Amino acid sequence: MQPKKEQWSTKIGFILSSAGAAIGLGAIWKFPYMTGMNGGGAFFLLFIAFTVIIGLPILIAEFIIGRGAQKEAVTAYQKLAPKTGWSFIGHWGVVGAFLLMSFYSVVGGWVLIYSAISIPGLIISDTANYADLFATITGNPLITLIGHLLFILINIMVVSFGIKDGIEKTSKVLMPLLFIFFIILVIRSLTFEGAMEGLRFFLQPDFSKLNAENVLYALGQSFFSLAVGISVMVTYSSYLKKDVSLPMSAGSVSIMNIFVSLLAGLAIFPVVFAFGLEPAEGPGLLFIVLPEAFAQMPFGEIFLSLFLLLFLFAVLTSSFSMLEIITAAFTEKKQRSRKKTAFISGILVFIAGIPAALSSSSLADFTIFGKTVFDATDFLVSNIMLPGGCLFIALFIGYKMDKTLIKQEFSYGNQLSNGIYNVWLQNMRWLVPITIIIVFLGSIGII
Repeated sequence: MQPKKEQWSTKIGFILSSAGAAIGLGAIWKFPYMTGMNGGGAFFLLFIAFTVIIGLPILIAEFIIGRGAQKEAVTAYQKLAPKTGWSFIGHWGVVGAFLLMSFYSVVGGWVLIYSAISIPGLIISDTANYADLFATITGNPLITLIGHLLFILINIMVVSFGIKDGIEKTSKVLMPLLFIFFIILVIRSLTFEGAMEGLRFFLQPDFSKLNAENVLYALGQSFFSLAVGISVMVTYSSYLKKDVSLPMSAGSVSIMNIFVSLLAGLAIFPVVFAFGLEPAEGPGLLFIVLPEAFAQMPFGEIFLSLFLLLFLFAVLTSSFSMLEIITAAFTEKKQRSRKKTAFISGILVFIAGIPAALSSSSLADFTIFGKTVFDATDFLVSNIMLPGGCLFIALFIGYKMDKTLIKQEFSYGNQLSNGIYNVWLQNMRWLVPITIIIVFLGSIGII
């Protein structure tokens, strides 16, 4: 007899868990440095536009596919389009989640290390050079590999417990705490002398700084931060009851994602300009700016420790979703043990992530198309696999999936009009795929 499928216990649990899958490294770590490297306010404005016009409709689509099929990513497409090749979208998603987690867990390891050394007060000091500290940590192969491994082991443990007892319980407690601490950090950052220059950089668009590549990065960032394009949300929504409104849930996740990205920018850029730091610092920006900001606060070391721990949990809620899609794909299809599958999947991700973990040390001189393994994997996932997956999902919803089922899933749990449904569907059929294709072709110089 097939075991009963797990479900989220509450609507808010699903929304916070989905937000947790989206709000992690994408909004807090990657968004500030991508904004700093790609034009400041103009990039932020594009990011918002792409999130609302492209990302949100795709998030609704992934929710519809998952709950409509009541299956994880690979099996969902097989059930909704049997005896066709559309199941490749699910396989694309599993591969994408695997690659994404292989470098995501490296950064998660950095956060874990920073959290650990902040507790005894080993980060903030009067003579500390935070850029040098970051370079020392990421440049040590043993430290980065240990952090990478420990981060993976935490993921294995939580995902092994499943949806209700693992992911949902964790997200319902930790996500609200993260919001509170972020607001505290923003208030302090805005009081620094010179903070207004950072605000202007972040909130005042200068479109002369944009090019086709920046636009692609903004599109990729909107997908990365919403966790769409690799069918993570297909898997999450497959555990969802029918009384939950998918458009409203997707809207809540998108709003929270934009809000946290805004908070991240408001927390980071005033400090960057107040202390004469470089906004285009790259992946280390957050780890250099946060200690600088907290060092100026009373009890700064304690607040830094608490914030890093909450940040760690936000990162973990995102990585849970990636390991979940990999685990669910093999657990449901082959009826394997969840705990055993999570362990094997996690160890394989650890092995695959070793080159990325060593990109700042032993493999610093090894490049792929001029990029380190870490940067090359990030580029492949963020700017090729995520937009590609979103394009395929849009085409599947627009031209293949049964429209009666789509409308039913769109309408459950809400009173939205047929007009809103029709606008969303036409958006998926035309605007979403055309925009993705134009942005991608523009970035490689074809148009």
